[in-house]
Amino acid sequence: MHGSPPEFPALTEISRKYNETEMKSLIRNGVGRMPGFSTLSAEATVAIARYLLTGKDDKIAPENAGPSTLELKYTMDGYNRFLDPEGYPAVEPPWGTLNAIDLNSGKIAWQIPLGEHPELTAKGIRNTGSWNYGGPIVTAGGMIFIGATNYDKKFRAFDKATGKLLWDTTLPAAGNATPMTYQIDGRQFIVIAAGGVKRGGESGGKYVAFALPVNK
Repeated sequence: MHGSPPEFPALTEISRKYNETEMKSLIRNGVGRMPGFSTLSAEATVAIARYLLTGKDDKIAPENAGPSTLELKYTMDGYNRFLDPEGYPAVEPPWGTLNAIDLNSGKIAWQIPLGEHPELTAKGIRNTGSWNYGGPIVTAGGMIFIGATNYDKKFRAFDKATGKLLWDTTLPAAGNATPMTYQIDGRQFIVIAAGGVKRGGESGGKYVAFALPVNK
């Protein structure tokens, strides 16, 4: 019942937030990303609600619980991630990359780590990559703009041909969105929504726009 915050909240003090009637409704109808379990019997729903609220274990016969999960059309156990004891992905970095694919050959033209964890960067551990949520935009001038990185809140511009980093800046919150471009009076702008991290962390609510240099 300790969950896996912030993605899956703890249930240890849920009785402070819900009563038994409300808990039964949540179990049967679902809330947020949790699906409802309408196939549970009334007896099973009450037993689960009371256990979550009080810790009391009302033993019920399996045949009185409702259909088994094998009889359900769909089921899931959440979004589980393979993490090491420190909470980082339990695989070798990079944990996120930006990739350019040659559509003529189907081969990767270049691939670079995308994103960093500030606490690791402070220790000199760089280029780890990170979870990314959001896509890139490519300008006619051959620049790739992308936010997406969860923890460093960076907005970056790369050379389309080589993957070389040309520019970066720090957003008010993670840019977990695909940027867009527009033009005013012949001047090109790039804008991105800085809404914050999808999988926990600091949230935000701003649109940030940048003007591209004017070629003379």
